[in-house]
Amino acid sequence: MSKLRLSEKWFQRGLWLIAVLFGGFLVGLGRLVVSDLPSVVPPRSVDSYVDQSKVATVQQLLAKDQAALDDNQKLLDQATAKYEHAQQESSDAHDTFQNWIATRQATGQSNQDAEVIKRTRQLDDLKANEQKLQEDVDHIQKQRESLLKPQQEHQAVIDQAQADAQVLYDKEMHRVALHVFLMRLAFTLPLLLVAWFLFLKARKSSQWPFVWGFIFFALFTFFVELVPYLPSYGGYVRYIVGIVVTVLCGSYAIRALRRYLEQQKLAEQLPEEERRKDLGYDTAQLRLVKGVCPGCERPFDVADTKSNYCMHCGLLVYIHCPQCDTRQTAFSRFCRTCGAIKANASTDAKTVQG
Repeated sequence: MSKLRLSEKWFQRGLWLIAVLFGGFLVGLGRLVVSDLPSVVPPRSVDSYVDQSKVATVQQLLAKDQAALDDNQKLLDQATAKYEHAQQESSDAHDTFQNWIATRQATGQSNQDAEVIKRTRQLDDLKANEQKLQEDVDHIQKQRESLLKPQQEHQAVIDQAQADAQVLYDKEMHRVALHVFLMRLAFTLPLLLVAWFLFLKARKSSQWPFVWGFIFFALFTFFVELVPYLPSYGGYVRYIVGIVVTVLCGSYAIRALRRYLEQQKLAEQLPEEERRKDLGYDTAQLRLVKGVCPGCERPFDVADTKSNYCMHCGLLVYIHCPQCDTRQTAFSRFCRTCGAIKANASTDAKTVQG
């Protein structure tokens, strides 16, 4: 048995739907605001922290170093090509000479000693030229090594300037992250406080769908939307706020429980008839469905047809209709069998006793 009428149930569901939709639209708006907050801080790059005057001078020197290395590379390529050509020419000449010597020995021609000397000198000249070109290549390579040293020094200066700029950039990004985080926190934390105030003061008001929609929005924005933007230390804020909110909710629940118990004690001291009148029809029916006394909310056996009074607080719970003698709750206005109007409170106990 429900304490709400069927149409009232659907109205309640519709109002909850309004609360969810209202909260959803607020969440969408809050998400845009939270994501756009960093745009108030102008973006900067690592290069903006580099000492441009110093780097520009070094880059000019580095450009000259590179030009000198390019010229040296051209000379090296040319010298290497000449050396490889001379090396190939010397090798071909040596093979030709060896073949000629073999032919001479096979034919037994001994009158060509002068020709042997001539060919030998030609080979020596080719070998000497090859050696000279090898020395030229080695000399150019040594010059390249001497050119690489200042280039490496100049490049090291630029690398150090960029490393220093990276350190400054990281510090600035840390400061910007903290700034943006504080702006987001300044936006979301008041929402959480307002939601807490509304929960305490207005959650049962006639505008409760909008109140609960705002509460959903504030909780989602703080605990979900703010999380991706938290810096490494930002998690502390989330957990600290969670602890504070939990303590506040727990304290409120404890005080509410104490007030409820005190009210129950005071109510149980009142006359049974007065306590029964103070109970609403819907509240009494709902508690009976749960199997508890409508007055003290202690266990009550509704299936026992002989149990008319609560054994804990003495509240009259069931009576018999004065017209048809049907057993029914003392909180019903009409008899469920004959439809007669229930007897007044002063005669209820007499009806049961009779």
